[in-house]
Amino acid sequence: MLPTLRQLQYLKLLAEHASFSRAAEAAHVSQPALSSGVQELERILGAPVVERTRGNVQLTAVGAEAARNAGRPLSGRFRLGIIPTIAPFLLPAKLPALNAAYPALRLFIREDLTPRLIAGLKAGQLDAAVIALPYSAPGIDHARIGDDEILAAAPVGHRLAAPGAIHPGALKAEDLILLEDGHCLRDQALAAFDLEPSRGDDVFAATSLHTLVQMVSSGLGISFLPRMAVDAGLADMPGVVIRPISAKAPSREIVVAWRKGSSRAAEARLLAEALQLD
Repeated sequence: MLPTLRQLQYLKLLAEHASFSRAAEAAHVSQPALSSGVQELERILGAPVVERTRGNVQLTAVGAEAARNAGRPLSGRFRLGIIPTIAPFLLPAKLPALNAAYPALRLFIREDLTPRLIAGLKAGQLDAAVIALPYSAPGIDHARIGDDEILAAAPVGHRLAAPGAIHPGALKAEDLILLEDGHCLRDQALAAFDLEPSRGDDVFAATSLHTLVQMVSSGLGISFLPRMAVDAGLADMPGVVIRPISAKAPSREIVVAWRKGSSRAAEARLLAEALQLD
């Protein structure tokens, strides 16, 4: 459930008048009706929006944010998280148009792994996050941006670098070099082929896609790359061959996620529309 415009109007009037009675008079409702609306808003947001002291009413940080953005979508401070396998490829392509469409938006971006971004959403430290599904996250809603195909990257001369699609059965765990644990792209690619990564201290694990491509170019092994990274030119270097993967063409779904009941859910949906993949 999302906050109603009426509930947000009550909150704005409370911010202006610092009194339930004066806010109710300005809203042309009874004081109990206004109080009930505010209590329902707090239930939806999962946090207090006002502090009631003798003779005075003050908005909490959550309440002030909700009141400030009522009726002004994607304006003011908006804290956006985004995972590292999406940020360098999606944001440069989409931010200019986003800034043009919403000039009052002040975007604060945090790049981090999915588990920490989800924790930030639940703790109220982030307003929304761009992540990739499948990923289980109770208490989180999301809106779709689009699908991003997963491709194979092989060294020139490798048996899997030949023209044509790579069949999942041709991949062996010992051939793979992957992102380190915590990157959802790693888990999504392995799950698509029902593979377990090789174990041991001698297994290379990259901290970024850029490092991963360098290692493929050096002939260390096969890896997986998202199409958005390939389209952005990440694999345009000698020694790297990109091949599609046959059978189901594995992909990840890119979404904007937010905490259920967030006062900025409607804005998160607008953000997902603005970031749609071409």
